[in-house]
This record gives sequence, C-alpha cells and structure tokens, in this order.
Amino acid sequence: MKGTSSMGKRGKKKTHIRCPRCGRHSFNVAKGYCVACGYGRSKRMRRYSWGAKKVNRVRVK
Repeated sequence: MKGTSSMGKRGKKKTHIRCPRCGRHSFNVAKGYCVACGYGRSKRMRRYSWGAKKVNRVRVK
C-alpha cells in the first residue's frame, strides 16, 4: 500500500537526540554534531549575531 495506512509507519528513525553540551534536542546522530551549539564539530560554541534576539529597551532621559 502507498496511501494513508503506510504513512503511519514513518518517523521511527531518530535523526536528532538531546545534546550533551547545550541540552537542546538538536544533536544529529548520523552526522555526529549538534546543529544548535556545534558540539562534536568544534570546541567553540556555535553563535552568530543574526541568531541573537534583539532586546528593545526604553531609553530613560
């Protein structure tokens, strides 16, 4: 079958597990590194300026 009944059999394989360093559910099992923090790929934390949330602060005069 290739319809609705076979769609329920998908999604058994885990692509991402919880990362030992950042704790997020973004450690790729096949590639062996974390997508969020870069664990397993580099010693430095994966961090970009465009990934940081801009915080709006009211200026006090």
